[in-house]
Amino acid sequence: MAGSKKSASVVPYAPASGRRAAIVAGLRTPFCRSGTAFRDMTALDLAKAVVSELVARSEIDPREIDQVVFGQVVPSISGPNVARELVLGTNLPKQIEAYSVSRACATSIQSLVSAANAISSSGADVIIAGGTESLSDVPITVSRALAQALVEASKAKTLGDKIKSFRRLKGRDLLPVPPALKEPTTGLTMGESAEKMAKENGISREAQDAFAHRSHGLAAKAWAEGKFSDEVIPVHVPPRFDQTVQEDNIVRKDGQLESYRALKPVFDRRYGTITAGNSSPLTDGAAALLVMSEEKAKALGYDPLGYLKSYAFAGVDPGEQLLQGPAWAAPTALDRAGLGLADMDLVDMHEAFAAQVLSNLQGFSSKKFAEERLGRPEPLGEIPDEKLNVNGGSIALGHPFGATGARMVTQTLRELARRGGHHALLTVCAAGGLGAAVVLER
Repeated sequence: MAGSKKSASVVPYAPASGRRAAIVAGLRTPFCRSGTAFRDMTALDLAKAVVSELVARSEIDPREIDQVVFGQVVPSISGPNVARELVLGTNLPKQIEAYSVSRACATSIQSLVSAANAISSSGADVIIAGGTESLSDVPITVSRALAQALVEASKAKTLGDKIKSFRRLKGRDLLPVPPALKEPTTGLTMGESAEKMAKENGISREAQDAFAHRSHGLAAKAWAEGKFSDEVIPVHVPPRFDQTVQEDNIVRKDGQLESYRALKPVFDRRYGTITAGNSSPLTDGAAALLVMSEEKAKALGYDPLGYLKSYAFAGVDPGEQLLQGPAWAAPTALDRAGLGLADMDLVDMHEAFAAQVLSNLQGFSSKKFAEERLGRPEPLGEIPDEKLNVNGGSIALGHPFGATGARMVTQTLRELARRGGHHALLTVCAAGGLGAAVVLER
């Protein structure tokens, strides 16, 4: 793993008080492949569905809610502050203040952290945090040249002047402009960057396919055992509301390992190893958490799912290993919690690509990475298979960018309760060379 020890930075954590943030409840919509079940719903529609249900099921008096912190990675042009539109579009009191956050794939981890910091500083007692994404409804814009021509035409006073505004346009200026898919600093897509990591770290196609197959198998098993039934809400799809979506539609319930081998590489068609089968798909969905100060939760009679014990964010050079941020952030989050990797009963690592997960696991266990990159004498350690992504991850469940972190928090805390565990580590890689890690406790 090439690079210098100074190729990443970690955001410091200094809580203002001793008030702990309790995660009281969490819900999500089913996660559906983009262009399928939720194709006619916006990110705001999905957010309103999950937050309305969260308020109803938790039986929280809406007047107790101080704040809403919600995120969306690909924002809507018509309503960029999705958090405030969420308040105004539901039965929540319109006096609730709200703001939106975005930290790429770690967006709803940021929502939780922002809520926890508000609670820690006594700025709020009850907050709804989460995120939403509709990649079926991405904003398609026009070229800058066409936009300028349209503005000029709108100011022109005569028909002739209006027509003149468009004379400088070329054919390519009329093409629609989709959201950017490449890293501005490297010119590589996230998939191309993951392919680069796979090659540099020696992650084989066989290992990637096996990990993806494991993710689908564990997710299918979790659904069959009813583990998700109380955290995934049914969504009645508008406008006719004659279709109800109750489960994720990405999980391969009877997939065979051999079927992965037949898929062709996507990003490097000749020498590549990353395929649609060992990557997370474009996904629509939303997830939300009800977060309170520990004192408020007790006063209202709630038994929290768990608490946010610590967190860390890291930034790495996108030109090196774009998705290696978790290997930088996790040691700091564990240090701040006063715990080690061996103290974790569960570890949930966001699965953007199987190659990315396997690269980060390699970083966790590498003495060379610890010494040369982190400046630490010993590696973080290895994660036993029985503790890692035990109910499947984003490859199988899907990855609505803004919602994945909140999904992971709820899913992990509920599994901790089933196992009688106490601590869990969650990590997320994100575009721009970002990494996030949180330690949860119950």
